[in-house]
Amino acid sequence: MTSDTSLLDRRDTSLDEMANALRFLTVDAVEVAQSGHPGMPMGMADVAAVLFSKVMNYDAADPEWPDRDRFVLSVGHGSMLLYGLLWLSGYPDITLQDLRNFRKLGVRTAGHPEYEQLLGVEATTGPLGQGIANAVGMALAERMLNAEFGDALVDHHTWVMAGDGCLMEGISQEAITFAAHMKLGKLVVLFDDNAVTIDGLTDHATSEDQQARFSAAGWHVQAVDGHDTAAIEAALLAARQDPRPSMIACRTVIGRGSVAKQGKPAAHFGAIGAEDRAAMQTLLNWPHGAFEIPESVVAAWRKAGRRGATARAAWDDRLDRAPDGIASEFRRRIRGELPEGVAGILAELRREAVGEADVATRMASSRVLNALFDTMPELVGGSADLAGSTQTWPTGARAITPQDYGGRYIPYGVREHGMAAFMTGIALHGGFIPFGGTFLCFIDYARPAVRLAAMMHQREIFVMTHDCITVGEDGPTHQPVEHLAGLRATPNLNVFRPGDMVEALECWELALNDAGAPTVLCLSRNPLPVLREEAEENLSARGGYVLQEASGPRRVTLLATGSELALAVRARETLEAEGIATAVVSMPNWRLFDSQPRAWRDAVLGPRDALAVAVEALSPLGWERYVGRDGIVLGVDSFGASAPAADVLKHFGFTPEAVVQAVRGGLARA
Repeated sequence: MTSDTSLLDRRDTSLDEMANALRFLTVDAVEVAQSGHPGMPMGMADVAAVLFSKVMNYDAADPEWPDRDRFVLSVGHGSMLLYGLLWLSGYPDITLQDLRNFRKLGVRTAGHPEYEQLLGVEATTGPLGQGIANAVGMALAERMLNAEFGDALVDHHTWVMAGDGCLMEGISQEAITFAAHMKLGKLVVLFDDNAVTIDGLTDHATSEDQQARFSAAGWHVQAVDGHDTAAIEAALLAARQDPRPSMIACRTVIGRGSVAKQGKPAAHFGAIGAEDRAAMQTLLNWPHGAFEIPESVVAAWRKAGRRGATARAAWDDRLDRAPDGIASEFRRRIRGELPEGVAGILAELRREAVGEADVATRMASSRVLNALFDTMPELVGGSADLAGSTQTWPTGARAITPQDYGGRYIPYGVREHGMAAFMTGIALHGGFIPFGGTFLCFIDYARPAVRLAAMMHQREIFVMTHDCITVGEDGPTHQPVEHLAGLRATPNLNVFRPGDMVEALECWELALNDAGAPTVLCLSRNPLPVLREEAEENLSARGGYVLQEASGPRRVTLLATGSELALAVRARETLEAEGIATAVVSMPNWRLFDSQPRAWRDAVLGPRDALAVAVEALSPLGWERYVGRDGIVLGVDSFGASAPAADVLKHFGFTPEAVVQAVRGGLARA
């Protein structure tokens, strides 16, 4: 890329000054922090200025207006562009001091934008490619909500700014093809086409023609000079009119304005420096000190921030005048409140499950989704091409298609990573509780998106079936071993592994009721006996509880989850018959258990002098906290084996006899 200063010629002085305000706020914030990524904000400042001042429909005074256009900064390292936009346009909870405190401990202007920190940050983006996939989910949610409530209440666009790195990451292909197939015409990708990455020019790593790639997928594609404001505006307006999702390749100069670094990889990261800033001031005719923005420029930006006030007020009026049933339902959906009757329906499902024949816990998804289908229209989702296995296609639910966004089943296709990120976009948009299913071992394909969902406190339900080595003949590639331990280590993530149908239904209920965290349901492929004899109280809410108490003073505590809970119950029968007083503890959710009062935890885990034995056909990692130094963990420390499920279980020692033998050995050593 050239660094020729002739490229800085401008046509619109007002937009020029507005864009330069973004550039210098970025330079000054990175200088104070001595850390950050100034190149992208400096390069895309012109595009951002046109978008926010002339095209995007938003009201800075009401950042959570449901019918606002969404703006997602997928290139999260360019966070100062977003922070500058929010402050300049007048968002209520960001100050100039926040920009001065960029990247400092405890401030809202973090190194990468964080959803929980600031109004106007539509998604936490950092890992490249996530934002573009989140935006696809938002655009799909807009169309689905529009199908229910119509243009009067739902009619907005999703704009996402992405870079070369976003488009190199594999998740972008999942997002691009899905968006094109679904004809998400209100989605626009603004591609920062600067041909530069950290290591050098992009041609050292890729020869891909991004415009041809998007065009081949079925997108509306345009290319513009990313510093020609008139051309940018025309392209944005054309994208808004086209029925296909749109990609605008904005040819930009990274670090635009920096005499020393523009157009070079060096512009990507690090402070510009005082000498280069002075040269920029001369070049851009900006005779202002650090963090000093002329009143006229601030006024122009604040005027831009108020552009949508009239549209927002008109929308408020339409909502107020909507029939009571429609208005109240829309407000409920946006607030994320569950409808009346849900608790009663789920309680009845639990009661019906007591005493029934063996059933796989994955069937709980089918029961919950079908039972709540009419009561909870916000419950939408699908699977990564595994609906029959994961039981995530409710009976009677139409598949969403480009011709019918009113369906309730989302055919995500074989796109685990994309599915998880789309779900987050749907949840962030509001109005829906998304679910998605695949096999537990394939959650590794979705893990980055699951992690960000937890970081953003989004209510999403990941239905992960085929939860252990009982997958059997499909072998080690399909048998999860280490996955549960990794999920349990993730902050703010509900991880449930229920041991029977009653627990599985309880866990679904808990997932639906937790509006501040995503949930992973680890469900069995194989039928399991129903072990609970009552279901009035949701015991899974405790995370762990005594399923069967010892007949006398405890000598042994067997702790288990999932299909191994029944195994522990059978082992207990033998041990009790031998006069060894044994309790069985179910531990469906460690995080919830750890949050219980000390008295509850002590009562469940039992006396310290009793032998504690954990039984779980997965990685043993983590169980030591519950069994203690002298306890025993029966787990799987290899990648499984290919054979019928019964043979695999026997091979790895998951039989009642093996558990009993381990207990005998442990007692003998005590």
